[in-house]
Amino acid sequence: MFLPKYPDSPTPPPAHTHIPTDTAAPPRRSLPSVSIDQKTVVALVVGGVVLTALLAAVAVTAISVAVAAVVLRSMLRDHHRR
Repeated sequence: MFLPKYPDSPTPPPAHTHIPTDTAAPPRRSLPSVSIDQKTVVALVVGGVVLTALLAAVAVTAISVAVAAVVLRSMLRDHHRR
């Protein structure tokens, strides 16, 4: 009976070999230290409050414009029925 021939080594050799180098990695740069004082915190909080107030004003304006549009549409529809 014919039996297939199997290779002597069942695992293939690695495609590439890792060659260690003696050179060290370049040193990492550290980020500059940032000092956060009380004035910075107050400025961020005030800025957040102002931006939140502006966003609320835009939302209220959008809602009022939408309500005005619905009222005007209703009035014009009633006017065209006559």
